[in-house]
Amino acid sequence: MEHLVNSAVKDIQISGIRKIANKVAAYPDAIALTIGQPDFPTPAHIAEAGKRALDLNKTVYTPNAGLLELRRAASHFVEKKYGLLYEPEQEILVTAGASQALDISLRTIIGPGSEVLIPGPIYPGYEPIIRLCGGVPIYVDTRETGFKLTAELIREKLTERTRAVILCYPSNPTGRIMAAEELEAVADLLRGKPVFIISDEIYSELIYDAPHRSIAALPGMKEQTIVINGLSKSHSMTGWRIGFTFAPAEITRHMVKVHQYNVTCASSISQYAAIEALTAGFDDALPMKQEYKARRDFVYERLQRIGLEADKPEGAFYIFPSIRRFGLGSLDFTLRLLDEAGVAVVPGDAFSEYGEGYIRISYAYSMDVLERAMDKLEQFTAKLG
Repeated sequence: MEHLVNSAVKDIQISGIRKIANKVAAYPDAIALTIGQPDFPTPAHIAEAGKRALDLNKTVYTPNAGLLELRRAASHFVEKKYGLLYEPEQEILVTAGASQALDISLRTIIGPGSEVLIPGPIYPGYEPIIRLCGGVPIYVDTRETGFKLTAELIREKLTERTRAVILCYPSNPTGRIMAAEELEAVADLLRGKPVFIISDEIYSELIYDAPHRSIAALPGMKEQTIVINGLSKSHSMTGWRIGFTFAPAEITRHMVKVHQYNVTCASSISQYAAIEALTAGFDDALPMKQEYKARRDFVYERLQRIGLEADKPEGAFYIFPSIRRFGLGSLDFTLRLLDEAGVAVVPGDAFSEYGEGYIRISYAYSMDVLERAMDKLEQFTAKLG
C-alpha cells in the first residue's frame, strides 16, 4: 500500500540531526554534541506546578487557543521582555511546542505555488512543512553575510509569488543574531508589501551580550508578522511541548481553525506549568544563559586554538565551525570523527546544501563533557593534518 502514500510525504527525508543522533546509538561510549536540548532540569517550581495540576485533576480539554490565564501571562512576558503588544484573547495561541506553532502558521498563509524565502543554512524543520502546504522553499545563501538574512539578499529573491520570509534568530545552527539596524533594513524593505514575516524567536531568552529584538516591535511590522516562541529553550521544558504564536487578530482567528483540527489544544497539565514558568519563572533563563555563555567562550576559544574557523555565536547554544580546509565533505568528516575519535556532531549539510563544509556543535552539555570532546576533536584534526 506504500504506493498510495502522499507523494509529498514520501519525498520528505528524516532530519539529518536525527539521523546522526540515531547512528550514535551504535557508539555507547561516544560523546554526543548533537541534540539542541538544554542539559538543565526543568526548574523545580515549574514541575511542582505541573504536579499540582495533576493532583487537582486539571486533565480536561482547555479552550482551543489555550488557557486565558496563560495567554495573559504570555502577553505580559513578551511586552516586558521585548516590547511586543499582543491582546491575549484575540492575538495569542498556545501550541504544542514551537514546531506546531510553525506548522499552523505556514498552513494558514501558504498555498500551492507560494514562495517562502528561508536563509541557508537553516534548521531542517521549515522546508518539509512548506512543501506539504504546496509551497516552494526559496533558499537564500547567507554564507557571505555572516549567516544573516540581509535586506539586500531578500530583495534579490523577492517575486510576485513571495508569500513569506522566515527570520529565525538567534539561529540554529549558527548562533548568529540580527542587529537592530539589520532588522530595520529588512523592515524598511518589506513594510506594506503583501509578504508575511514568520519570526521564529524560540531562542530569544538565550542572547548573551545584547537584548533580544523582534521585527514585530518595529513600526508597522506587527501587522504582517507572526512571532513564534515557546518554553523549550528558555525554561528547559522541551518535553512539556508548550509554544506560542503572536499575530494580529485577523490572522490568529484563521490559525486557530488549523490548530483546532490539528491538536485541539495543548496539554492542559503543561499549560498550568507554563503559567508558573512565565510568572514566577520570569527570569529563570538567566542562570542558564550565563552558563551557556561560559561554555560558548570555552568552545569558541578551543576551536580557534585547534584552527577551526567559526563566527562567534551571539545566542542559542550552537557553533558552526568550518571544516573545509580538511578537504572532506561534512558527512565524511562527521562519520570519521565519530568512528575514530568517539565524538558526535551534526554535519553541516543537514542544514541545507549551504551548510556543506561546516559542522554543528551543540554546547548544551556540561563543561566536563565539552572539555573531553574538544580534546578528542583536537587530536582528530591533528591526525588529519
